[in-house]
Amino acid sequence: MQDEPEQADKKTEPTKAELDILQVLWEQGPCTVRAVNDILNAQKKAVQYTSTLKQMQLMAEKGMLLRDESSMKHVYRAAIEEQKTKGALLDRFVDSLYKGSASSMMLQLLGNKKTSKAELDAIRKLLDQLDNE
Repeated sequence: MQDEPEQADKKTEPTKAELDILQVLWEQGPCTVRAVNDILNAQKKAVQYTSTLKQMQLMAEKGMLLRDESSMKHVYRAAIEEQKTKGALLDRFVDSLYKGSASSMMLQLLGNKKTSKAELDAIRKLLDQLDNE
């Protein structure tokens, strides 16, 4: 069993279904297949247990998940880091849809969605921190 989560690379870039499972494990920590499946179904994803099981087994084979087989119930945990994985996916998204321009993406995002005062304050705080660096 590996000790440290790794960054996702191109060959292990998660699909939508894999991201759904990773999101559960990033939020909940190590879980059984049953727990992950129950959470996915509670999120109205309507996934069969056997589908979740097979997906998680494949993800373990790809190196995206680690499986603890020391007890009757196998417990899985993410083998790739959340922030690095999301960062790599976001970089690819910005590169492909916005020609690498994060500002273009942010302008469209803020223009398309009603942003709360708290969100705007957090954005201003981040911009101030970046200016001060």
